[in-house]
Amino acid sequence: MAERGAAGKGGRGGVDAAGAAAVTGTGGFCYGAVMFGWYRAWRRRRLARRPLPREWPAILERRVPFWRRLPESERSAFLEKLKVFVWEKHFIPAGGIELTDEVRVTIAAAAVRLVLHLDLSFYDRLTELVVYPGAYRHPDRGGAILGEAHHWGTVVLSWSDVRAGLANRSDGHDTATHEFAHVLDRNDGAFDGTPELHARADYAPWAAVLGRHFAGLRAADEDERRVLRGYGATNEAEFFAVATESFFEKPVQMRERLPALYERLRGFYGCDPAAGFAAADGAERKPPGRNDPCPCGSGRKFKKCCGRA
Repeated sequence: MAERGAAGKGGRGGVDAAGAAAVTGTGGFCYGAVMFGWYRAWRRRRLARRPLPREWPAILERRVPFWRRLPESERSAFLEKLKVFVWEKHFIPAGGIELTDEVRVTIAAAAVRLVLHLDLSFYDRLTELVVYPGAYRHPDRGGAILGEAHHWGTVVLSWSDVRAGLANRSDGHDTATHEFAHVLDRNDGAFDGTPELHARADYAPWAAVLGRHFAGLRAADEDERRVLRGYGATNEAEFFAVATESFFEKPVQMRERLPALYERLRGFYGCDPAAGFAAADGAERKPPGRNDPCPCGSGRKFKKCCGRA
């Protein structure tokens, strides 16, 4: 990751001289890319202007706890991006699930939270989302799988784990957030733990800070382990995805125990979730107990609903 950052992947839209020569060497390709980009932007503006379906606010209230903490000043932009995401991406059912607006809107809300202060272009490479009712298996792999993000523009998710991750909003484990962080990471061409940052000058401090905390997590540093899941020690890409989960779910702990990491992620995502937690709750809320009512609104106990995943 440090080498990648030091190499200085350009800021958004940045192309060096060699890259410019390669692109402009085929005029038809360049023209086609520009026209497609114009069309996509035009289509997104049209989708954003379409009326919000009447059922969606109730879905957000029921399934997306962070929606309740979202300031009124940010809700309009959130809903515009939500509409575009739901209507632009292809949702594909698998394993017998019925794809309803509740499934689409909940998953899209998790995706939009990450780019609320960025641009939807971070999801340009994402074309389809495959949704299973629960954890699934690959014939050639062992163990249950909760979610995946692929190079070719596909995200696969377990609906039960999406629900559980959102319902328990302070444990630092959120399957949808994790996989969408991988999509942001991949947007610049590689799963390497360094998404396309805002400016060339951001890469060196990003590599230094995230590299140091990645090493600390691999060394089982106490502060790292209290904030970040151990799965983040797998590689740099998983570290970024796990850090993103904790940034949005455990922001107060991250700001207190890992302030340099928090500041890097705050600079990238353009938001301060720790301040939002404090404003809405006065402090981070405790996760639901096993016998508490499930936050998803099902009426069942947490241990027999979202807590089972």
